[in-house]
Amino acid sequence: MSTTTSQTPEPERLTHPHRLIRNEATTEIPVHLLFRDDPDPVSVPLAPAIVGRRRGTGEQPRVRQGLSGPVRPRPVPQVDPELVERPARVLPGVAGVLGGACGVAGCVLTSWWAGVLPETARVASGLPASVGAGLGPAQWAAYAGAGALGLFGFGGLTRGRTGGAWVLGLFGRYRGTVRRTGLMWVNPLSRRRRVDVRLRHWRSEPMQAVDTNGVALRIVVLVAWRVKDTARAVLGVEDHEQYLRECVEAALSRVVSRLPADVSPSALVKDATLRNTEAVGESLTRLVAADTAPVGLEVFSAQPTRIEYAPEVAAVMQRRRIAALDAQHRDTVLASVVDSVEDTVTRLTMRGLVELDDYERKALVKDLTVAFCTGRREGSP
Repeated sequence: MSTTTSQTPEPERLTHPHRLIRNEATTEIPVHLLFRDDPDPVSVPLAPAIVGRRRGTGEQPRVRQGLSGPVRPRPVPQVDPELVERPARVLPGVAGVLGGACGVAGCVLTSWWAGVLPETARVASGLPASVGAGLGPAQWAAYAGAGALGLFGFGGLTRGRTGGAWVLGLFGRYRGTVRRTGLMWVNPLSRRRRVDVRLRHWRSEPMQAVDTNGVALRIVVLVAWRVKDTARAVLGVEDHEQYLRECVEAALSRVVSRLPADVSPSALVKDATLRNTEAVGESLTRLVAADTAPVGLEVFSAQPTRIEYAPEVAAVMQRRRIAALDAQHRDTVLASVVDSVEDTVTRLTMRGLVELDDYERKALVKDLTVAFCTGRREGSP
């Protein structure tokens, strides 16, 4: 008796397909995100991305966001807005002379009163005989008052010169600027700083710079300037002359880095080089004037007087320049010869002087080219 055994088929096992990439990684995406209906979509600005991938590793591309954002303007130097030049209060020099003379006269009278004035001085001054009261508290007080008056009178005398100014400060505070000339009286307790307000020029030493092609240069700049606001020039910056030099060097570096020192013969724009000193001077003057105006300096011109290659690259750039000129000369000669040959062959054929086939035309062109090139070579210096 045979028994039939029914075998129930086993359910098929769900198997994932084999990964094509061993380090493959997948992420589940929620279904509601695929069919999301947002009434107010939010727009996200996309920055330029740079995709990087390692070869031979099977690694997924990595996205690196580039540097994006608005370019911030260069900050402008700021000085205390309340620090502005204003005239100082001074007196004519006669007032100081009178005050000093009164102090000296007071000392002489006090000495006569105390009886310590020499006899010759008493006779010379025309004073009567002294009563000889002696040096007491009253006499010492009179000496102190007269001496202080004499010191203040003569100690405050000063002389103003044309083209110069005095910046006055009292106990750390700015008290004004004196631009007057001649003899005058200034408070002797105030601190005086002399400033040259004449038109001045400064010729720099050869400063190092690099053009837009990375060629090292040495440039000499001539700057014409003057002090416009003495308060800001003296009190707003530590050393206004050194500040001017640093501003010129920084502006020169910015201007030179935008242009090449020389232009190649095939360039379209011939004037966009550092050899156009007028344009370079205008840009340099504008930048230096903008940087030095907040500290009370007025720059009239900043002109490059000499632009040369650095010693380490001068010989190489000279050979490069000569080679470029030689190539340009050869191109010019070749173009002239070709035009001459073409004109000669065209005239001969159009006037019917010769009838040439292709072979004869090529031979004639070759002979004329050789003849013209030889003649120009012999005629050239």
